[in-house]
Amino acid sequence: MAVLAPLIALVYSVPRLSRWLARPYYFLSALLSAAFLLVRKLPPVCESLPTQREDGNPCDFDWREVEILMFLSAIVMMKNRRSMFLMTCKPPLYMGPEYIKYFSDKTIDEELERDKRVTWIVEFFANWSSDCQSFAPIYADLSLKYNCTGLNFGKVDVGRYTDVSTRYKVSTSPLTKQLPTLILFQGGKEVMRRPQIDKKGRAVSWTFSEENVIREFNLNELYQRAKKLSKAGDKIPEEQPVAAVPTAVPDEESKKDK
Repeated sequence: MAVLAPLIALVYSVPRLSRWLARPYYFLSALLSAAFLLVRKLPPVCESLPTQREDGNPCDFDWREVEILMFLSAIVMMKNRRSMFLMTCKPPLYMGPEYIKYFSDKTIDEELERDKRVTWIVEFFANWSSDCQSFAPIYADLSLKYNCTGLNFGKVDVGRYTDVSTRYKVSTSPLTKQLPTLILFQGGKEVMRRPQIDKKGRAVSWTFSEENVIREFNLNELYQRAKKLSKAGDKIPEEQPVAAVPTAVPDEESKKDK
């Protein structure tokens, strides 16, 4: 059972293998995941390993190893229901080009209130989160495409600035699935966020893809409105916020401490 479970999950995730193999660290991580099985089952290497089996066969799993594999299988399957069943290394930190301003706990409120005509999209992230690391190149690419005078992109590390996570109601627990969180600010106030939070305080499942961010946050319309602001300069009167998406964010999530 301990060997069958990862094999079934591997077959289920075959369509995603091409994307994984295109990135070297995923391929290396898959090799590391299979290394123990290969060493334990491949003679003559396994013949020199210690074992606690009653029959003394060193090339098969003993009771301790079976328990450990089943325990790890259950944990990984619970935390990665929709992803490939592999205990993988985290992807490397994104170091490519971007047009993003990084906030601290002291600068985020000041920057959002500085010019209320400017629309901000802010990512609340933590460096230890693999989901945040996977989303980093997507968010950077969006900033290069859509950033202008009236539409800015920002990031704040809630893993480092815990008071910011409390102030903006972004849980940093790995069990809440709230990392990363994207919040759209217009006029210095929160308009919407993804993922949304239900009445029980749980994050509603949402895929952080480039297409979803563009559609849900109405980036094309926001960008066109922001370009008019940049061309007119200070002569343009303050415009009303653009309605990003008809789906409403719960009232308790649209308020922030001042």
